[in-house]
Amino acid sequence: MDLRTTFAANVVRLRRAKGLSQEALACAASVNRSYLARIETAQPYVGLEVIGKLAEALEVEPAELLKVRLKRRRS
Repeated sequence: MDLRTTFAANVVRLRRAKGLSQEALACAASVNRSYLARIETAQPYVGLEVIGKLAEALEVEPAELLKVRLKRRRS
């Protein structure tokens, strides 16, 4: 399991659920928009400070950004 991919997918999912653009989330989390774009494509290793900033901006616990979502099987 690649936690960067999981983290990236969760950031995208939660950002979209909140109706935020990359620019708006980057501004709220005090990170550069191009860095957020790289985060969303699982490129960089993200530090705890940035995880905390993104979690706060998305109004979730930091652990929510690292949760592995199980795929649902179709019946």
